[in-house]
Amino acid sequence: MLKLLVIEDHALVREGLVRLLAKIGEDKVLVFDRPDFESALELLENEDEFDLILLDLALPGIDGFAGLDILRRQFPAVPVVVVSAFDDLPTVTRVIHLGASGFIPKAFSGEALLAAVRQVLAGNIFRPGGTYSGARLDDATPVPPSQTPARPEDVGLTERQAQVLALMVRGLSNREIAEQLGLSEGTVKIHATAVFKALGVGSRTQALVAVARYGIDFARVF
Repeated sequence: MLKLLVIEDHALVREGLVRLLAKIGEDKVLVFDRPDFESALELLENEDEFDLILLDLALPGIDGFAGLDILRRQFPAVPVVVVSAFDDLPTVTRVIHLGASGFIPKAFSGEALLAAVRQVLAGNIFRPGGTYSGARLDDATPVPPSQTPARPEDVGLTERQAQVLALMVRGLSNREIAEQLGLSEGTVKIHATAVFKALGVGSRTQALVAVARYGIDFARVF
């Protein structure tokens, strides 16, 4: 049985994708759908592993690229395919660089979309071809920023709190964070509480959504 997840805020598009994906194979297909990033994270944390995630890049309230990055870090075994109306070369390039297993333009027909998803389920990386005037999606192609990244201190985090949050984004437990930072688990919990307070959230899931919303850059944390 295939388990797929559609993360798309537009109800008609979401419902259309769910109906379409239900036809993807001869085996039973279970398609879940969520309209926002936070509820999708909660589902992923509570359900058994999915076979594929389809992610809209323009979800409200978050930076889509940061959201993709979080999904790849939190659930590295689950391939993510971006489905977006923004199908210019810089967007496709950035999506692939962030670890997506594919990019499907929303302008694709239903048959073309299913064919692309089948390629990803078979272990391939799908990129729309023949539309970029010979430009290549490789390491030589510049990757554009999605927005001006926020530094941890911009949202009120200390250096240690930023380290704790960065490791949360990687999917580490409090115990694993404590081991990596050379702290007690109790101290990590204190820092985590301070992180939640600074971000105005009450849980790890909400903290990850806040990271995606602000596009927090952890490049200089360690």
